[in-house]
Amino acid sequence: MATLTVTAKGQITLKQELLRHLNVAPGQKVEVDKLPEGRLVVRPAARSGSIAKFSGYLAKPGTPRLTITQIKRITENAWAGKR
Repeated sequence: MATLTVTAKGQITLKQELLRHLNVAPGQKVEVDKLPEGRLVVRPAARSGSIAKFSGYLAKPGTPRLTITQIKRITENAWAGKR
């Protein structure tokens, strides 16, 4: 269990160990749900992508055609925000 300190502004900072566990990097968001008995659930916010960012991954002039397996891997990574 990790113990966090509340600042004078009422904020907490998640330790790197917790951020790694959540697979959250700087600049990404987390969601917090309030549960009974004063408990909270913290999880990575749902990542959203745009079709504009995604569309450039498939067709690039001068590159070989991709197999279905390659296209599947590329699209999964693109929607997950990976390159």
